[in-house]
Amino acid sequence: MVNKLKTETRHPDTYELDNLSIREILQIMNHEDKIVPNVVESILPLIEPLVEKAEASIRQEGRLIYVGAGTSGRLAILDAAECPPTFGTKPEMVQGIIAGGREALLTAVEGAEDSESLGASDLKEIHLTSRDIVIGLAASGRTPYVAGALSYARKIGAVTGSISCNQDAPISALADYPVEAVTGPEILTGSTRLKAGTAQKNILNMISTVTMIRLGKVYENFMVDVQATNQKLTHRSVDMVQDITGVDEQKAASVFEASGRHVKTAIVMILADTTSSGAAALLEQNHGRVREAIINK
Repeated sequence: MVNKLKTETRHPDTYELDNLSIREILQIMNHEDKIVPNVVESILPLIEPLVEKAEASIRQEGRLIYVGAGTSGRLAILDAAECPPTFGTKPEMVQGIIAGGREALLTAVEGAEDSESLGASDLKEIHLTSRDIVIGLAASGRTPYVAGALSYARKIGAVTGSISCNQDAPISALADYPVEAVTGPEILTGSTRLKAGTAQKNILNMISTVTMIRLGKVYENFMVDVQATNQKLTHRSVDMVQDITGVDEQKAASVFEASGRHVKTAIVMILADTTSSGAAALLEQNHGRVREAIINK
């Protein structure tokens, strides 16, 4: 069965891969990578409802849970890990779970991805509920660990989605909202960290970013819920306040500190001409959306 999967077949143009020059290999890789955006573009209608459901789950105090093994699991954890610093989310709001746990981030954990029961038990461990959404990732579309997680999620009534890179993937049948990004054979046979991994990363970028935009974590094209956890992000935060409100740097820095170092609050303080507590109240009344908070001052 495995040798029939597109992600596992030999690429007809790379039989002599080991005999090519560095430049020739780079050109082939670059050519193949260009396929990914077109594939992702063709499945945007499938990604859209997945984003809608992710937004809905979080709005009802549910969580967005990614589940994967190997490269897919590492990509899931990467995307989830970027959400707290970028969007100011709590760590539990978006989570990545990988077969084999933390150890599997750096080394392969033998047999972990082959266990359906482990996929289910890992979701039980985080106390999955029907308010959550679970998105299973597997380039092959047939990883037992992911299938087990999706089956358990469906059993308890959670919304399910899947991201795979083969047509008619088994995990698609377990997902309410399946996404299949068919990127074809890899230049290095079976190495799905290449095109397939890039496609999965693109899709994860879309899901998390668009969901957070919809949740009010973005104003104009600024990530206004960014956490100023280091010097670089502090400078970025002050720059955002200055760019959005038009005040000078000194004023932006002063209001940013007075806001409790919260970009959204500082912006509303200036544009709605109010105090820190007044800005916080406006944001609360308008579901954290800066635009509405200013309009409805």
